[in-house]
Amino acid sequence: MRKSYRLKKDDEFQRVFKKGKSFANRQLVLYYLPCEDQTHFRFGLSVSKRVGNAVVRNRIKRYIRQAFLELEPDVKPSYDFIVIARMPTKDMDFHQVKKSLTHLLYKSNLLQSKNRQNRK
Repeated sequence: MRKSYRLKKDDEFQRVFKKGKSFANRQLVLYYLPCEDQTHFRFGLSVSKRVGNAVVRNRIKRYIRQAFLELEPDVKPSYDFIVIARMPTKDMDFHQVKKSLTHLLYKSNLLQSKNRQNRK
């Protein structure tokens, strides 16, 4: 992902947490906030040390980034997202993480198309 697609600063995270909405399932929590001045979405990741060691946390972050990259054409632009990984994600493979993320985006009405073929 390009740097323009990332949320990095603490004040950006806090703005999404305080003003945005959230949706969750057992594996992930999704916070989102509309931002009309953007032409594309941005997202940030949070994986707690309780989830696992650095290797496990980095693997989870790679999976979530790749899932967003693959879902990019279907995700509504001009939103800021924050994804928080919960404990069950440490035992999941990429396809399960992508399916969980797709489920959250679909339930939050943040997918542009109703095409659900990516949920495989």
